[in-house]
Amino acid sequence: MQDRTYAADAEPGSRATVAGWVHEIRDLGGIAFLILRDTTGRIQVKFEKDEMDDELVETGLDVSRESVVAVTGDVEEESRAPTGVEVVPDSIEVIAPADTDLPLDPSGKVDAELSTRLDNRTLDLRKPDVKAIFEVRAEILRAAREELRAVGCTEINTPKIVATGTEGGTELFPITYFGEEAFMNQSPQLFKQLMVGSGLERVFEIGPIFRAEEHNTPRHLNEATSIDFEGAFCDHSDAMDVCEEVVKGVYEAVEENCTAQLEAIGVADDFSVPDGEFPRLTYEEAIERINATGALDQQLVWGDDLPTEGEHALGEEIGGHYFITDWPSEIKPFYIKDYDDDETVSTGFDLMHPRMELVSGGQREHRHDHLIEGFKQQGLDPDEFEYYTKMFKYGMPPHAGWGLGGERLVMTVLGLDNIREAVIFPRDRQRLSP
Repeated sequence: MQDRTYAADAEPGSRATVAGWVHEIRDLGGIAFLILRDTTGRIQVKFEKDEMDDELVETGLDVSRESVVAVTGDVEEESRAPTGVEVVPDSIEVIAPADTDLPLDPSGKVDAELSTRLDNRTLDLRKPDVKAIFEVRAEILRAAREELRAVGCTEINTPKIVATGTEGGTELFPITYFGEEAFMNQSPQLFKQLMVGSGLERVFEIGPIFRAEEHNTPRHLNEATSIDFEGAFCDHSDAMDVCEEVVKGVYEAVEENCTAQLEAIGVADDFSVPDGEFPRLTYEEAIERINATGALDQQLVWGDDLPTEGEHALGEEIGGHYFITDWPSEIKPFYIKDYDDDETVSTGFDLMHPRMELVSGGQREHRHDHLIEGFKQQGLDPDEFEYYTKMFKYGMPPHAGWGLGGERLVMTVLGLDNIREAVIFPRDRQRLSP
């Protein structure tokens, strides 16, 4: 729209055309106000009934909430208005009227269930606190990119339609690809490993991943965003260093650039950038400390997965982000390298937030014969992954990397209760639309 002025930019003494949504109407008898909302905020439009054309007043006051309108008039100073100014209109155009029966209240005065909000996501995003989540999400992804480029990474894009899964045939979404069976990719893992052997050396990708897991929890999705790093001539310790830099850089960027959004969401007072180095506990130390908390009915032993209750107990004790390193080889994927002096212990690591796991990573097995043996040990057919394994015959450097859950990062940065709040249109077991 030509010559449009945003609500936040309207200045006293100017003439402006503001356009947006009707947030509310306040009729006080001889005077009435239409509150118009756009992406920058709200602005008051004043109607003095006795001094204005009846048709203009009628149009402005009869329009339904959430209708799209354009208002042209003089901007005057008014200290009692939301932004210290108001528009005295001489024309108003109803561009797109809204139904009077709204499925939820975009003003936020009346709460709605999460399922109702997700069914009507466009309306839901008109609420300032919800819109702010996705403005922060955008800043998180921007900052992650900046941090990864700062350590010498090239951004790549890998296929999302694949012939085989990253970790075999489980938890895959099958599709038909020109008469052949194919799958939605679980992870860019194998492709990003190939890229570090291509001469690019350090790469990253931010993109969708697909997991056909039948979870129905506040922290799982079937389509998620993964922030992935892979670096040649890196070991697992180097990869953890990069991971820590990225996470801290994200928090610093949100603190610096998202003050208004944190206030809109209501978390500004509780927000802080992680301080100091993230502790690095071995898996053995982690299970010992979890057992010592008494949070579990049964003591953990070597080889057990860490239950959610145990992670929470350990996270509460540590009070911040921490790494768990040196996981048992048997519970880590085939591509994770084991220690040379103890093949029962892997170089795998996880980055934990007190609420949940954020990152899984490790040094990768770069030796062809060891990689093939790893496939066999985990019951996978190496021939199905020949496009991947054959490249390890041609000079694959030692390398390490990780994958970070984008929505989990947003969720923990902002203290959200449900991961679906961090996705505009989430996909889970029950939700395929909108």
